[in-house]
Amino acid sequence: MPVEITWWGHATCTLEDSGTRVLTDPLFARRLAHLRRRRGAPPPPEAAAADLALVSHLHADHLHAPSLRLLAPGTRVLVPEGAVRAVPALRRLDRLRVTEVTPGDRVRVGDLVVRVVSARHDGRRIPVGPHRSPALGFVVEGEARTYFAGDTGLFDSMAEEVGPVDVALLPVGGWGPFLGAEHLDAARAAQALARLMPRSAVPVHYGTYWPIGMDGVRPHEFHAPGDEFARLAAESAPEVAVHRLDHGQSVRPEVAR
Repeated sequence: MPVEITWWGHATCTLEDSGTRVLTDPLFARRLAHLRRRRGAPPPPEAAAADLALVSHLHADHLHAPSLRLLAPGTRVLVPEGAVRAVPALRRLDRLRVTEVTPGDRVRVGDLVVRVVSARHDGRRIPVGPHRSPALGFVVEGEARTYFAGDTGLFDSMAEEVGPVDVALLPVGGWGPFLGAEHLDAARAAQALARLMPRSAVPVHYGTYWPIGMDGVRPHEFHAPGDEFARLAAESAPEVAVHRLDHGQSVRPEVAR
C-alpha cells in the first residue's frame, strides 16, 4: 500500500505506512487557552485512530492531554524523556502505553522503526513547571523514511542526525504574529529543506490557530506561510516536490523504491 499523509491542521498529521497508522502531536481542540481554530474544522473522530502517537515536546499545543485521551486504549505514545514528571495529566492516561524517549532511541512498532532525533526548541511545559524535557523530532522508517520535525529551529547537525529521508513534514509558521529563532518560518524551513533534500515535503504548523482578538495583527503570518514556503522551496530545492495540503487533505508522496 502506498505511504499516505493526511494533514489535520497545526502539527497534527496521520502517516500510514506498512499497515501502521502514526499520529503526530495530536491536537483536536477548537480552542486552546488564548488560541482558537480559525481555519478548518477540528479533525473527525476517525483521526484519533492510530497505532502510535508521537509527541515532539511539552508545549500545550503539541502535548494536549484532552486530545490524547481520545486515543483508543492500548495506543502507544512516545513522549520526551521527563514528560510524565513534568505533565501530571499524562499519569492519568493509564489506558495508553506511554513511553519516554530521548534522541538516539529507536522504537519498533509493527513493521516500522521510529528513530528519535534532536530538535532546537524550548522543551519546558510553559508557563508552569521547572522540569525540562528535550524537544524531539522523529524519523519513521517503513516503506518510506518520513521526518516529522515537531517544532525546531535550524541547527548545524540537522541533516546528519536526520539522515536521508523520502518525506519531510516541516513546520513553516506558528500560532502568533512573531516567531523566535527556535522555530522554522517559511524562509528557514526552505533552508532546512535544502539541507535535507527529501523527495517530498509537506508544510505544517501554520494557518490553523491564532490568538483571540488578534485577527488584524500581521494576518499574513497566518495565511501566507504555506505558499511562501512552496515559493522559496522551488528556489532553494527545486528537485523536492512540495505538497501544500488543505486541512483534512491527504497525499501519497513518491518514495524511493
